Amino acid sequence: MSTFRTLDDLPADSRVLVRLDLNSPIEDGEPQDNRRFERHAETVRELAEAGHRVVLLAHQGRPGRDDFTSLAGHAEILARHVDRDVAFVADTFGEAAIEAIESLDAGELLLLENTRMCEDELPEAEPEAKADTEFVETLAPQFDAYVNDAYSAAHRKHASLVGFPLVLPAYAGRVMETEYEANTAIATKEFDGPVTMVVGGTKATDVIGVMDALEGTVDRFLLGGVAGELFLRAAGHPVGHDLEGMDLFDEQWERNHETVEGILADRGEEIHLAVDLAYEDDGDRAEHRLDEIDEKTHAYLDVGSDTVDAYDPLIRESDAVFVKGALGVFEDERFSHGTVGVLEAIADTDCFAVVGGGDTSRAIELYGMSEDEFSHVSIAGGAYIRALTGESLPAVELLETASGE
Repeated sequence: MSTFRTLDDLPADSRVLVRLDLNSPIEDGEPQDNRRFERHAETVRELAEAGHRVVLLAHQGRPGRDDFTSLAGHAEILARHVDRDVAFVADTFGEAAIEAIESLDAGELLLLENTRMCEDELPEAEPEAKADTEFVETLAPQFDAYVNDAYSAAHRKHASLVGFPLVLPAYAGRVMETEYEANTAIATKEFDGPVTMVVGGTKATDVIGVMDALEGTVDRFLLGGVAGELFLRAAGHPVGHDLEGMDLFDEQWERNHETVEGILADRGEEIHLAVDLAYEDDGDRAEHRLDEIDEKTHAYLDVGSDTVDAYDPLIRESDAVFVKGALGVFEDERFSHGTVGVLEAIADTDCFAVVGGGDTSRAIELYGMSEDEFSHVSIAGGAYIRALTGESLPAVELLETASGE
């Protein structure tokens, strides 16, 4: 369990600076609602209902990218989830921001402008350097406490994440608390039965690193997606390479083939690979058994039906299942069988289950499942990977160690 303070420890009637992660897809210049708003609303609502004066920090995109925008629209979406007004000021720590902060009454909410529009926020630097910025030095005196609820950004050393815990009493919000507990469970909890990890997605380098780091912790891995094809390539099958117009496999193979080959050689009994793969044929789903593939001529978009049938009992006899990455292109219903089949088996099993990463978790909603059927559905990507591999999360470490007194 963590040693950081939570909202349960926050003194009454505080003026609180709260870091959220509301980073969202932007379409036609407008932020799109997603589960991050819903999750963070729990923390924000609790603070407001307790009578605190609540000022919110968040980021959107990065300078130079198309999704780098103001947070004005985010305030409107968050207000719907919190079910109370969220004021917005197009300023981060200037006169307009300070004036708005000072005018807050108990239970009122204020969202400041995109932290990344403040040059002190980026790039990454040591916490002491970030605490010494004008951004932190100007804002901090306005507050009694700092609450970090942005677990999904906790791997970043940005001013709003690592500067304030050094100069203010620091607490974890509810998202931070629940994400930390669930995502570190693979290393901290003891399970009576098999621990299974489902590995997929397109970022094979990330998940291969996780597999390498979890030697001795996970009993078996069920593979699909790009990582699955790379392991099949290492096992001697003619898949796991780019066709013309592709840019998914060859570069990641070059970076990871020695690790993949080593995992197969040393821990082959833990690795469960697809026995068939699905592809598009004249607009329909078609499948190839591996022993039928002499040459890769199709882009494979999902694991096949026999693979889903093989993975099902392995999941159902597990005491814990961790998911990182989809087994296919589930956004297309024709190629959702692998991802949905695995998630349905997990939901139907009495096991500790964590589904990690924003993309995979979308399949739960898309195909009519409920998040309540899983122990935890994470909204974190990079931080989830780091938690699984045991790497440090600077913002979490500061919550644990900085007294803020």
